[in-house]
Amino acid sequence: MRFDVVTLFPELFSSFLTVGIARRAFESGQVDVKFSNPRDFATDNYRRVDDRPYGGGPGMVMLAQPLEMAVAHIRVSRNDAAPVVLFSPIGKRLDEAEVQRWSGSTGAILVCGRYEGIDQRFIDSHVDEQISLGDFVLSGGEIPAMALLDAIARLQPGVLSDSESHRMDSFNPNLDGLLDCPHYTRPEEWAGKVVPGVLLSGHHEHIERWRRDQRLQLTALHRPDLIEAARNAGLLTSIDEALLRQSG
Repeated sequence: MRFDVVTLFPELFSSFLTVGIARRAFESGQVDVKFSNPRDFATDNYRRVDDRPYGGGPGMVMLAQPLEMAVAHIRVSRNDAAPVVLFSPIGKRLDEAEVQRWSGSTGAILVCGRYEGIDQRFIDSHVDEQISLGDFVLSGGEIPAMALLDAIARLQPGVLSDSESHRMDSFNPNLDGLLDCPHYTRPEEWAGKVVPGVLLSGHHEHIERWRRDQRLQLTALHRPDLIEAARNAGLLTSIDEALLRQSG
């Protein structure tokens, strides 16, 4: 799959693409990432990409024309109908289901806004989807783009050392959308705290039940909305419900 990132600051991605486990997806080309800088498509001598907003107010607004030309250039290179995605507060909040959807796609054109925003005419004419990381404001769309690319990259075959790792992540459908359970490693006792005995028992059925119970309790405590979603989808067993009643 190929993701073209339209950004004024492509250098922000240099370490991201070459460090950590996710780099395997980028280095292998499983997730091909390319960059286009709107400044390269500015038409004046100053390579201007922003201007004052009509109607007054603070800040600057990104010009529509350089962004449109950047997207047009990308489309010629891609020769496909890849969707144009803008990272924006009004977008749909990114979640695991969306990441799963993108991980099986052919990619997209990711537009990273800056300043006070982007000329609405560009959005109306070219943007197909908008994505938000949450109810807070960042300086630009680069960090959300990295978050999306990282989440997609780790789902690609061979990227994680253990191919089953991502199947046990929080929000994964294999865990019925619940949060993951606590994890422990050596030593068995640390700072006066010991590893739960069931994890040392070697009894796999008991271990899995303990992990399921922990996921349910943690999710009920911190994300009751996920419990309700699992319940509405018919994913909770009678044993699960009994545990929730007991712990609630």
